[in-house]
Amino acid sequence: MSLMKRVSLIFKSKAHKALDRAEDPRETLDYSYQRQLDLLSKVRRGVADVVTSRKRVELQIKQLEQQQAKLQTQAQQAIDMNREDLAREALTRKSGLTGQINDLTVQLEQLQGEEEKLTRAQQQLQAKVEAFRTRKETIKATYTAAEASTRINEAMSGIGDEMGDVGQAIQRAEDKTQQMQARAGAIDELIASGVLDDASSVNRGDDIARELEAMSSQSEVEAELARLKGGPSSPPAALEAGEEPGTAGNGIAYEATERPTEEPR
Repeated sequence: MSLMKRVSLIFKSKAHKALDRAEDPRETLDYSYQRQLDLLSKVRRGVADVVTSRKRVELQIKQLEQQQAKLQTQAQQAIDMNREDLAREALTRKSGLTGQINDLTVQLEQLQGEEEKLTRAQQQLQAKVEAFRTRKETIKATYTAAEASTRINEAMSGIGDEMGDVGQAIQRAEDKTQQMQARAGAIDELIASGVLDDASSVNRGDDIARELEAMSSQSEVEAELARLKGGPSSPPAALEAGEEPGTAGNGIAYEATERPTEEPR
């Protein structure tokens, strides 16, 4: 196959597919039905024309017959008046009209036959058009129903895909909710068991512990300082009670250090 034939085949195939997608069978059926109606209308006009011609011929024949009757009467009158020449003339004209009447009669028979034929064709065509109209409406209704069903199925398919995504999103949300609930429950259990105290109480406990540690460290510093000075290892009770140095508990002053023993004279 040559290149041009392949290109032509491809082009025709593409065009056929495009036309097939663009074609609406309902519009095609309506167009075909309209063309049949136009044809039926032409047949009806043809029948009407034949009928008109037939009636015109019938009228001509009737007029000629009336003329014949008149000539026959004139011929009789001429005979009664002893005018044989006039009677002969009237009968001659009457004979000529007879030939015209015979020709028109033959034409009338032909027109009648044509009229009958066209009338039968009109009736048959009208029956076909009516049958086509019934079938057309049935096909259109079936096509419309199939089209609606297709659209519904396509919509349902799209909804199914979308609902699948929604279902996955809902599942993920439920999983995260369950994880969050489990985490909250675990924290509540830890707080209830005392493993996790309230942040404010923990902070207050830390402050007290630090203060106690500071006081203990200060006491140790004072005790160490007293030992370095040679005094008791612990501050006197009076100091602890807040009394002035050099006084006893009863208000009598005392020496902080012992006096040296005097040598014997």
